[in-house]
Amino acid sequence: MKFGILINEGPYQHQSSDSAYQFAKASIEKGHTIFRVFFYHDGVNNATNLTAPPTDDRNVTLRWTELAQEHDVDLVVCIAAALRRGILDESEAKRQNKANFNLADGFRISGLGQLIEAGIQCDRVVVFGD
Repeated sequence: MKFGILINEGPYQHQSSDSAYQFAKASIEKGHTIFRVFFYHDGVNNATNLTAPPTDDRNVTLRWTELAQEHDVDLVVCIAAALRRGILDESEAKRQNKANFNLADGFRISGLGQLIEAGIQCDRVVVFGD
């Protein structure tokens, strides 16, 4: 089965991102495909490379980065939600006249069309968070 995943909550305020990650990992282990993970609303906060959790805590952003690299999972961050929350890739930082960017490795910024495409291409889109 081909899954799309929508995450609407940040990495440390809510269980959604952890649950989505565990779902994605278990699905891959069972032979399913994760077509795309789309980060929306506060879910875009999963994509910042500026988080620095204590060493005895989980690093949610790094988990997603590693999953994407190991299993060719497309991690897409909603551009409108990202800009509102200060999440920028290098090209957006230049376009917005910002000195720095903070999008973590493995993530990319795009529009809601990517979520629509996941809905068309996937057997199921599973939503985590309100």
